[in-house]
Amino acid sequence: MQKVLNTALVASVLSLSAIPATPVWAGDGGGFVAGAVGGLAAGTLLGIAASGPHYAPPPYYAPEPAYGPECYWTRGQPYWDGYAGAWVYPRIRVCQ
Repeated sequence: MQKVLNTALVASVLSLSAIPATPVWAGDGGGFVAGAVGGLAAGTLLGIAASGPHYAPPPYYAPEPAYGPECYWTRGQPYWDGYAGAWVYPRIRVCQ
């Protein structure tokens, strides 16, 4: 999905760059500033699209302290859940 959005963004910015521009002078009421801001915005969007995918860092699992009890998770006694209409296997924590 992100590739499709990035491709659409790049295509739309490139198609906008093909529009012929009229010359702008600083003395015509801020047209130069508007052009500069628009160019910076287009450059920012292209930079974001071209920067590549951003992924979350992998989870960090800290080991349990050596002085505590050894615990693990396992399946408990199954029971019938009438609301869901299925057997449920609860997770229980077992410590030794």
